[in-house]
Amino acid sequence: MKSQTCCFSGHRVISAMEYPKMQKRIEEEVVKLIHQGVRYFGVGGAIGFDTAAALTIIGLRPEYSDIRLILVLPCKNQTKDWEEKDIKIYNSIYGEADKVVYTSLHYDSGCMYRRNRHLIDNSSVCICYLPKEGGGGTACTVRYARKNELRVINLARA
Repeated sequence: MKSQTCCFSGHRVISAMEYPKMQKRIEEEVVKLIHQGVRYFGVGGAIGFDTAAALTIIGLRPEYSDIRLILVLPCKNQTKDWEEKDIKIYNSIYGEADKVVYTSLHYDSGCMYRRNRHLIDNSSVCICYLPKEGGGGTACTVRYARKNELRVINLARA
């Protein structure tokens, strides 16, 4: 299953100018991967890039009915401090997921790290949105993906 799985990692804040281009690139890369045999798509459930990725997978289902959306969530109360509009989108994505995995029941200092590791450990491809290398969760996740020899597709560089 790992060889048929792609995960996503990217920033929570994406400029309004960059968002449409990024979303189009997600769809293009996902369709290429589907034609290469990828069927499972793991998403971390965060605002921003994760939301765009999940909505793309859901939007492609009418044409590719055998693809699966797997939400890998850091904790059950992830949306605790989110705005209502973001919670509404999250809940609609949650309702469309084929599988939901929690890496922790409640928020703790390592739950995001465990979520990111779980996504990488169970995938062969990582589609990311990483405009610049450096610190932060996405950069750390992408370094881990490369260390584990995943194919990394950085949409911010394309």
